[in-house]
Amino acid sequence: MQTAKINIALIEDEDSIRQSLLTLLYRQDELEVIDAFEDGETALNDLKKRPVDVLLFDINLPGISGIDVVHKLKAIHPGMQCMALTSYDDAETAFRALKAGATGYILKNTDPQKLVEAILDIHHGGSPMSSQIARLVVTEFAASKTEKFQSDILSRRENEILALLSEGLRYKEIAARLFISIETVRTHIRNIYEKLQVRTRAQALSRFHGQ
Repeated sequence: MQTAKINIALIEDEDSIRQSLLTLLYRQDELEVIDAFEDGETALNDLKKRPVDVLLFDINLPGISGIDVVHKLKAIHPGMQCMALTSYDDAETAFRALKAGATGYILKNTDPQKLVEAILDIHHGGSPMSSQIARLVVTEFAASKTEKFQSDILSRRENEILALLSEGLRYKEIAARLFISIETVRTHIRNIYEKLQVRTRAQALSRFHGQ
């Protein structure tokens, strides 16, 4: 019994890149290219009516961006897998694409065989990313997790301790992490509770999120 092919659509405005990608995709027995678009508006209008299994999209397109296309398409066809294929290698753009509904983010300088593997991966439930993008996302996420606990109400050290409390660390672990005594940690936490007008760790974290 023959396995059904993965239906692919591509949005890429640069002719040379689009043709190179199509040449690669046409050679793959597992894939069937349904259409290739030069702009987001045309792709959006067509794919609303004819969804595919996997959409490869560039981000910077004439008119509507690839990210906007994905955002609109995912509202209509949530099962469509969308993978950015772009030269943008910054965390902010990657986050925007992922937030819009992309489940993969691959750079254009990726080895062709790795790109094919990424398409197969995303179709089978994976979330492929170029390694440098994955590192950026992880780093940015770790930074934002700490940064959300920043307030003028608390001192820098109190903000640090509250962030560590949010990670579930105990007083002894916080003391070791910050190279201070447990008693100093207790003093800081008493000050945090007093400033936030709470009595427990859970209340402190909840109160801070509500600010």
